[in-house]
Amino acid sequence: MKMLIFGLVIAIVVISGCTDSSTKEVYEAKGTMVNITSGNMTYPAYLAAPSEEARKPAIVLVHSNRGLEPGYRNLTDRLASEGYIVLALQWQTFEQSPGDETIELLLRDSVAYLRTRQDVSSNIGLTGFCAGGRYTMLFLPQIDEFKSGVAFYGFPYRGSANQSMPADMIEQLKAPLLIIHGTHDQGSPIADIYRYATALNASGKYFELKVYQGQPHGFMIENGELSQSFAAKNAYTEMVTFFDRTLRE
Repeated sequence: MKMLIFGLVIAIVVISGCTDSSTKEVYEAKGTMVNITSGNMTYPAYLAAPSEEARKPAIVLVHSNRGLEPGYRNLTDRLASEGYIVLALQWQTFEQSPGDETIELLLRDSVAYLRTRQDVSSNIGLTGFCAGGRYTMLFLPQIDEFKSGVAFYGFPYRGSANQSMPADMIEQLKAPLLIIHGTHDQGSPIADIYRYATALNASGKYFELKVYQGQPHGFMIENGELSQSFAAKNAYTEMVTFFDRTLRE
C-alpha cells in the first residue's frame, strides 16, 4: 500500500445524480452464521466471503443500536461481492447497551477469529453505523490490527460514565479514517463532526470526510433495509473505494 500523506479531504455532496462507471470484478458471495467467543460468552455473527479461495482483506462490520437488521446482512453480502471477507457482529446479543470494554474485547476476539481463517489476508478494516460509527471512531485508534476504518454517522463526543469519547483517542489514531455523515443528522449534529474533523486535522491525522447535504441520521438503512437512495448508493461506493485504497496490498 502506498504511503498516505497526512491531510484533510472534505467533500460535500448535493444530491443530483450519479453514474456508476465501475468495471471492478464482482465475486459470488457466500453467507453463513458463525460464533465469536468473547468474555466467556458466544456471540452470533453473519459472515460473508467471496467464493474464490484466494486470500482477501477482511472487514468487521458493527451495526447500529437497532440490531443486525436485514439491510446490514445485505450490505455484508455486497461487500463480499467486492472481494472482502466481512464479519457482521451481533453485539447486542446479551446487552442492549454494553460497556465499551465489552465491545473492545468482542472486536479483538473478532480479529482473532478472522486470523484463524486461511482466506483472510493481513489487512483488516472496521466499519460501523450509528453506535457502530462511534465504536469505529473509538477503537480504530486503540486496536492496531485494524488498518483503516469507515465511520457512518458516529458520535465523536459521546461517552457515558467512566467511558472515553472517541475525540479523546485522536492522538492514538494511526490508521486512515473515512467519516460519512448527513447535514440533517439530529442525533449527531454535523457541527460536532466538523469540530472532530478540525481536531483530527490539527493533530495531523489522515482522514477523509464525506458530507451529504440534507441527509438525516441512519440514512443508509430505511425500515430495516439497505436504502436505495442516491446518498446511500454513493456512500457505499465511497466506502468501498476507501477500503480498496487502504486494505488492498
